[in-house]
Amino acid sequence: MELSKEKLIELYEKMVLIRTFEMKAEEKFYNNEIPGFIHLYIGEEAIASGIIDHLRKDDLITSTHRGHGHMLAKGADPKLMMAELYGKKSGYCKGKGGSMHIMNFELGVLGANGEVAGGLPIAAGAGMAIKMIKKTDQVVVAFFGDGASNRGAFHEALNWASIYQLPIIFVVEYNNYASTVNSEYATSVKNVADRAKGYNVKGVTVDGNDLLAVHEAAGEIVKAVREGSGPVLLECKTYRLKGHFVGDPMNYRDDAEVEEKWKNEPIGRFEKYLKDNDYLDDEKKNEIWSKYTKIIEDSVEYARNDEFPAAEEALEDLFADDTGYDY
Repeated sequence: MELSKEKLIELYEKMVLIRTFEMKAEEKFYNNEIPGFIHLYIGEEAIASGIIDHLRKDDLITSTHRGHGHMLAKGADPKLMMAELYGKKSGYCKGKGGSMHIMNFELGVLGANGEVAGGLPIAAGAGMAIKMIKKTDQVVVAFFGDGASNRGAFHEALNWASIYQLPIIFVVEYNNYASTVNSEYATSVKNVADRAKGYNVKGVTVDGNDLLAVHEAAGEIVKAVREGSGPVLLECKTYRLKGHFVGDPMNYRDDAEVEEKWKNEPIGRFEKYLKDNDYLDDEKKNEIWSKYTKIIEDSVEYARNDEFPAAEEALEDLFADDTGYDY
């Protein structure tokens, strides 16, 4: 698939948006401005950017505790994202969800999830509703990590999706570590996509740090699933450059390993491609980074100045009423 210069720069900017958001979130967490825990998407930006570019607004995604990148790629406002991380009232979940449970129905984001593999059954339910009730050509993308692929919900969701030929793309962000456990040790197969065979589902493995490879594979898969091909398991090989959570001492891996992996991170690789093909120069690069740095700094200022939800609102929104969203 030949992409225009405009599209290539758009995808680059999306990755820069995610990276600058995450860098600032890390900084403000260390400054004790953000409560709870933060799990960063740094090093995995090509996956969300490359896949979600093919989705429509009414397509649905389920996310993980490492979900900021998914939200931003789906069109989330950084100000409302940051307000949620700060626990403020105008955040996407009124400050009650925080980093690990952020969601927004208007964007088609059915929720990040603190429970590992927790989004997979939700994706199966959404796919079932599309197939059996709504009868539209919407697709669902379920993002999850390699650790989640070793939990029962993964197998149940794939089996269910295969039986009913649901319009779901299961995306494994294989980032090498399930919390503190090396995935090569804890996973019975080299490629999680090979497990698709056990459920009569197509499995595809791509380099998750190569934006163009992710984008091309996702384009073909989204088109096929939208046309009724049934579910697909897409595995994106990447690396979690930061700790499991901000503040993780990372005693389970060597600094040299992480340093080596930084040489293959997706934004730097894509910058090289853009420069080699005369799509990007240093002036344009600096302009883009300055633009998004300013956007994220403004988001922090917005979040700082927003109000906390009132104490009497603590028990509101515990149960789902009619959302009013036709998803």
